[in-house]
Amino acid sequence: MPGLAPPVSDERHALREFLAYHQSAYFAVAYGLTDEQARATPAASALSIGGLIKHATGMQRSWMARVAAAPDAPPADPRPREEIAREFQDQHVLRPDETLAGALEAFAAQNAETLRLVAAADLDAAVPVPRDAPWFPTDIDAWTVRWVFHHVINELARHAGHADIIRESIDGATMYELIAGFEGWEPTAWLRPWRPGSKA
Repeated sequence: MPGLAPPVSDERHALREFLAYHQSAYFAVAYGLTDEQARATPAASALSIGGLIKHATGMQRSWMARVAAAPDAPPADPRPREEIAREFQDQHVLRPDETLAGALEAFAAQNAETLRLVAAADLDAAVPVPRDAPWFPTDIDAWTVRWVFHHVINELARHAGHADIIRESIDGATMYELIAGFEGWEPTAWLRPWRPGSKA
């Protein structure tokens, strides 16, 4: 993950590069954390870095199911609503029986599927608006696949920002030093790459 997304040549290339850029932020923000630290909730909210990684995985999976099914809706989930709701809540927590490495592995696999779809999907295809949650609009019938990819970029960026704040609250590490450490940048007079065990 460089400090900025690379130059782009067209719309689809831009969607792909900004998706990949924001996906990569989660690997940097998790760099060097223990499982215990990934479960920590040091800020005012109940969010943790591990939980945000799981949520970013599930969020992409849900929206990409809609992209893959467009212009139809994805198959309905036959499970009881209570079971679906429990799974949704579980997306926001790194459980004691889960590891940060496992969450990042699942995230990487979903990232690859998202990038595969952005390369192949019809950006103009209709994506039906679901009617099963109060936050979905009632005054339109469909978005486009293009809109969905922009929405996923927005979600990834929003939650990466949450993760930045949580990480700084854990050990003082900030974005650029984490990227530098994760990618092995050379130290400079104004940026020292973060290393496990470092204190900001």
